[in-house]
Amino acid sequence: MTGDVATLLHTGPFHRALRAAVAARGLTLNRLRVRLGERGVRVGLSTLSDWQHGRSRPSSPLAVEALNEILRLPPGALVALLQTPADPPPPTGLAERDGALAELLDALPGSRRVDLGVLSRQDKVFVDAQRRSSSMWQRTCVRASRDGVDRYVVRYFGDTDGSSPAVELVPLENCRVGRVLRHPRAPVLVAELLFGQTLHVGDTWIFETLIRNRSQGISTVHAYGFRHAVGQYLLEVRFHPSALPVSCYSFVQDGLAAERRRTGELTLSSHHAVHLVAADMTGGLLGIGWQW
Repeated sequence: MTGDVATLLHTGPFHRALRAAVAARGLTLNRLRVRLGERGVRVGLSTLSDWQHGRSRPSSPLAVEALNEILRLPPGALVALLQTPADPPPPTGLAERDGALAELLDALPGSRRVDLGVLSRQDKVFVDAQRRSSSMWQRTCVRASRDGVDRYVVRYFGDTDGSSPAVELVPLENCRVGRVLRHPRAPVLVAELLFGQTLHVGDTWIFETLIRNRSQGISTVHAYGFRHAVGQYLLEVRFHPSALPVSCYSFVQDGLAAERRRTGELTLSSHHAVHLVAADMTGGLLGIGWQW
């Protein structure tokens, strides 16, 4: 145990001590998640990031005990830190209260209403021979938290080149496209996906869409932003055989403008693809980046 870790175990706060202990052990967040899973504690990468940055704390005694064991800390060290008050969480999220996205949401009444819980989400990104993310297939399973829900509002952020995103939203199954709003000066789009029927509280619904990207820019990253808790998230990036990246990695971000933090290296499969799976995500962004 290094001196910094020993000091923080006495002074706190919890998240700084945890972050220092993880770094001292040389673990990535993904490896820590795997080690916790081996001990029966299943958490998402975003949740681990939240614990390390003071946005939330583990509530399960089993999780705290497992962390203590994996990080080889003195018995009860992390429990003692959890008995001190938590620091106020820093602001996070997808900038829904100000900026370009907020302007579009303001123009779409009811777009901020939280009446659907996301049980699972799958994204499959296709990178073509010109090294562009030319299309993205999406499959989402939601559950209604009130009666009368009949739509889902999509938020999309394109390349940060200051222009409206050159994308087409194509409904595939169990939905059709309603109103679509594009920001004139920022790469942001907001659109309604209409189910064609209303749901009752507790009802689930599955829908599929395809996003066609006409942008000519070379792609190096894809991420998904979590507005609220998501039960399971799967992201796959598939590369054209004639345009394979040099390396790929997973990452997390606290928000759109926050620092990107690598969580692990990803190896291309024999099918020229990489993927990541996460569970119980609560906020921030999770994604895959690659280098040409």
